[in-house]
Amino acid sequence: MSIISEIVYQVIQSGYLTVEAEEKMRRLFATGYNLEDIEALTLLQQATRAGRVKQQSREFVNS
Repeated sequence: MSIISEIVYQVIQSGYLTVEAEEKMRRLFATGYNLEDIEALTLLQQATRAGRVKQQSREFVNS
């Protein structure tokens, strides 16, 4: 399992995407990614849209 996928699965399990995790994934995607990473990101997007994952960055914008 790649580092990006590991981060995504941890976020989905916790139900919370921190600003730090978002930034780490951005940096990792900038250096390269594979199909597993894309699939993991798709799962994260679906979980976020369904309300199963909250985004810390959105809390800052909405407060």
